[in-house]
This record gives sequence, structure tokens and C-alpha cells, in this order.
Amino acid sequence: MKIFAPFLVAALTAQSWAAPTLYLAGDSTMASSSGSTQGFGEYLKNSFSGITVVNKAVGGRSARSYWNEGKFQAIANVVKPGDYVLFEFGHNDGGSLSTGDNGRTACFGGGTEVCISPTTGEKVYTYVFYLLQAGKLMTGKGAHVVVASPTPNNLWESGTWGYTAPRFTAYGRTVVNNLGSLAAFVDHGLYVANEYKALGANVVNSFYPNDHTHTSPAGAKSVAGQFMKALMCGKSDLSAYSTTKISGNCY
Repeated sequence: MKIFAPFLVAALTAQSWAAPTLYLAGDSTMASSSGSTQGFGEYLKNSFSGITVVNKAVGGRSARSYWNEGKFQAIANVVKPGDYVLFEFGHNDGGSLSTGDNGRTACFGGGTEVCISPTTGEKVYTYVFYLLQAGKLMTGKGAHVVVASPTPNNLWESGTWGYTAPRFTAYGRTVVNNLGSLAAFVDHGLYVANEYKALGANVVNSFYPNDHTHTSPAGAKSVAGQFMKALMCGKSDLSAYSTTKISGNCY
């Protein structure tokens, strides 16, 4: 057995010093795409050093559907202590359950409210509930959780800039407050909104080639840059891995 001891020690040392992983969980605004649109998550891969970025975002998903499809659980199955998991949802989580159910809409409310799907009879929980359960899966494995507010749509679409934070921003803060010291909130939406105001209508309109939600590669790069700024202005330990230099004010 002694002849194998150095190899065992080396293996254990390598394992203990393995670079952490940042998993991205979100919707199409974050997910990898092709052609004229791209998700901002793809540009986060070039924004960090010493941490591996794995983009698990999937188009068309909400916190509810990501949970029901087992995608949070799939991340929890491989996450290790010291890893990070970023949650950013909100674009597909709204809507009404009064007459129909698209499988994505969350029960309205910021707590323990429960609705019944008029289509399937399923118990439908709130955005807060789904992210809180997912967060507990990750922190229970010793991983850090970052909850970000959703990116805004094209704020110049009407010809005049305007931004009001969606309710999912406050809901995200609630999730973090209930998860404890391994969780942090990043107000991504606010930083993107202020950047869009500064860039002006012509530039921002060019970021949306198909609709008011999905960005071009240039738009995704800008949105990723504002995530990094919001991250570095915040309190998450994830900022220690950033290679991004920021300028301007923190909000």
C-alpha cells in the first residue's frame, strides 16, 4: 500500500485545489443561442479567471418549469462545496392562472401562496418558493447562490427611456434573505437599465434584431458587462474571480 501513498496524496491535493465552477441557471436571455441573437451567459465565460463557467440556461424556462423539469436538481447533483450557482429568471414567470396554464407561470405572490392549475390540477407555488427550494439544494451542498434580477426588455421601444423594476427584483431579494450567508443578490436589471439610458435609443434598438427581449451578440456582451459591474458593486464572493474592470457609479 505504501507505494501508492504518494499518488493518493497527490490526487487528494489536486481534488482539494480544483477550480470552482459557476453554473448558470436561467432562460433564453442567458442561454447559448445562434444566428442573430445570443444570451449574456455566453460572455460571462470570458469575464472570470480561476473559475469554470458552465451555462445551463435553457430558453423558454421559468423558475417553476426549471424546477419541475429537474434542471435545478441536475445541477445540485454535481455541484461541490465552493462552487457558485447563478439564478436569473423572470421573463417567463408572470401571467395568470385564472383560465389557463402554460406550465411556466408561477403563483402570484412573494411568499407561501399556492395556486391550483386550472389545466392539470397541479399545485403551483410562487417564484420565491421555487428559487428558495433550489437555493437550499445548492447551499446544502456547500455551494454559493447568486440570485439576479431579470434583464429588462428594450427600454427604448416606445421612443422614451423608462424603467420600473419588476416584482421579481423584490422577490429575488426575499429569496436571498431567506437563504443565509451563502447567498447574495445582484441587481442585474437595474445596471442594464442605467446602461441603456446612457447608450441611447439608436444603440439599444440595434441590440434587439427580432423582438424586444432577445439581444444580439453585441447586446448580450453589453448585458454581460453590466452583470459583472453589478456583481462587483455587490457583496458576493464571486466577484473575487472577476477579470472585468468597471467604471462609473455603483447603485
